[in-house]
Amino acid sequence: MAIKPIPGVKIKKVGIIAKHKLDQRVNYLNELVKELEKSGKEIFFDEVCARLLGLKSSMERTTMMRKADLVVVLGGDGTLLKSARFMGRKKPFIAGVNMGHLGFLTAFTPQKFIKNLPQVFAGKFSLDERFLLRVTVYRNGKKKFTTLAINEAVINQGGFARLINLHVEVNQRELATYRADGLIISTPTGSTGHALSAGGPIVHPKILGMVMTPICPIKLSVRPIIIPNDRQLTIKLETEWRAEKKPIVLTIDGQITRNLKRGDVIKIRKSSRSFNMIRMAGHNYYRMLRQKLLWTE
Repeated sequence: MAIKPIPGVKIKKVGIIAKHKLDQRVNYLNELVKELEKSGKEIFFDEVCARLLGLKSSMERTTMMRKADLVVVLGGDGTLLKSARFMGRKKPFIAGVNMGHLGFLTAFTPQKFIKNLPQVFAGKFSLDERFLLRVTVYRNGKKKFTTLAINEAVINQGGFARLINLHVEVNQRELATYRADGLIISTPTGSTGHALSAGGPIVHPKILGMVMTPICPIKLSVRPIIIPNDRQLTIKLETEWRAEKKPIVLTIDGQITRNLKRGDVIKIRKSSRSFNMIRMAGHNYYRMLRQKLLWTE
């Protein structure tokens, strides 16, 4: 089924973000740059691309997200997740080119993306909008840390499997005190990641909800729950560290970690920022699940 052009699409400035281990694909990067220059686009490079191309200057990713009309992410899902946290109030189009392995989010193969560039520049694509979480830690009533998450926020005792107590409220209404190895709060995007491994459900990206999945709870009656994403979760840590070198930590998208202390409060809500990924005609979410999760084998 053909996709009607999105009205008003003007892609003049293109940013390129690459994973750190892209040295073996530098030929592809050169090919992509050549095609973009041929189309008359202004190109911005992150520090990895600049190094591979021998350029003296690069652009910070936060600035790139603010200035570019289209941002091309060369890497796997991890590179895409990291890029999402630099998203500002402007919402550039994001094209994920899979140079990793699993690739739930990176929809394009390298050559398919170059082949589809004329359609992309003509606006002949659909948008797959994914909401982000705003995760904020408070200590003694003061803001300690805040960041964005596209996949999930995980609270546990690092690599040390010990029960911790987490008191959870939804819009200031008590839900439960979880006694478990930890807790995962994920978006539908992250439902196929860490949350799925912990027994959580797969949630379609169009469902506007947050998935709260306990990790190995002591009570078998405790189950994952999906909460509307217009609610705010308030989680209070009620457990002290039990081992000096094994702190209780908050992990964001498997990439950012922060140590927590007893009494810390973690507030999680839907961010006003979102992530607009490009999808071409023929993209099918259910087929992607079958392929990536090997349901046909």
